[in-house]
Amino acid sequence: MAAPAAAMQGSARVGRQKPCWRGTPEVYFTKAIDNSRLVKVEDAARGREMKHFSIALCCLFLLVMTYAWQHFKAIEYGYKIESLKSQRDGLTEMNRALRLEEASLRDPQRIDTLARRLGLQSPQAGQVIRIESDSPDANAPELASMISVMSVR
Repeated sequence: MAAPAAAMQGSARVGRQKPCWRGTPEVYFTKAIDNSRLVKVEDAARGREMKHFSIALCCLFLLVMTYAWQHFKAIEYGYKIESLKSQRDGLTEMNRALRLEEASLRDPQRIDTLARRLGLQSPQAGQVIRIESDSPDANAPELASMISVMSVR
């Protein structure tokens, strides 16, 4: 039963060859249209409508651009604030390190040790002037004064 069906399909394929003629060809003809007598009539209502629409569109565009400008400026200022905060933190840390270094350099024990290595003698009474950084007006101007210094050779 399968063999006769296969034979029929094979014979049907042979009989269905593609035709070389597929119908009538499409032919286009040119048609001359004369629009020289037509006159465009301005529609005043349409012109007003378009003018109002254009103005509304421009206002909307300006509002959107203003909002976008403010938004991007806020983002920019946020980045600047964060940058300045990190810079402030770095400067605070540097200030702390410099104060610590200043305190270690002002240590009288260290100064005495260095002076003895250089062969200097202990100061006489009245030769030592202490500079205090804890005074309330550390930034206030001071008057110049002459201090008699005795040189030891």
